[in-house]
Parts: sequence; C-alpha cells; structure tokens
Amino acid sequence: MTHFIYILYSPSTSGYYIGETALPDERLNGHNEGKYDRSYSKRATDWEIYLLIKCDERKQALKIEKKIKSMKSTKYITNLKQYPEIIERLKVL
Repeated sequence: MTHFIYILYSPSTSGYYIGETALPDERLNGHNEGKYDRSYSKRATDWEIYLLIKCDERKQALKIEKKIKSMKSTKYITNLKQYPEIIERLKVL
C-alpha cells in the first residue's frame, strides 16, 4: 500500500511538522482540527501541506521520516523541496 511522508508548514508559527500516513488529506484535517492531543502540531490550526513524499510501502516511509526528523534542520526540509534528488537518495537508504 502506498504511504507518504508529509511535511506540514504553519504560517502562524513558522513551524514544520513531519509525519507518515497513507491518507495525507485526512491527516492534514486531523492536525488542523486538533485531533492529535499529544502532537506538536496541536500548537497551530493553520497547517498546510508543504511537501509530500510518496513511498512504496510503510516501512520505507517510516525509515525516511526518521531520517528527516534526525536532521533537525529547517534548511534540510527546504532543500528537500528545492532539490528532489535528495528525496530519491533517501528512498534507497
């Protein structure tokens, strides 16, 4: 089943949120409705999809999500969007 890494951006907090899902639109709605109580995303209700990375399976998505989060870098996130070849390299990790 296809899975996605989604990176959300909140204009009100200038923050990013990284997650994994099979249903990115539903997940976005959940974040904006405050559905995820323990989530960092509860800080805002204006999340928008900044970047979606399509993966062949959940295992691959979780691995890439972990790598992106480990970078702890806004610049890395913006580079992912600017340089799609970085994403392709992540998919073969």
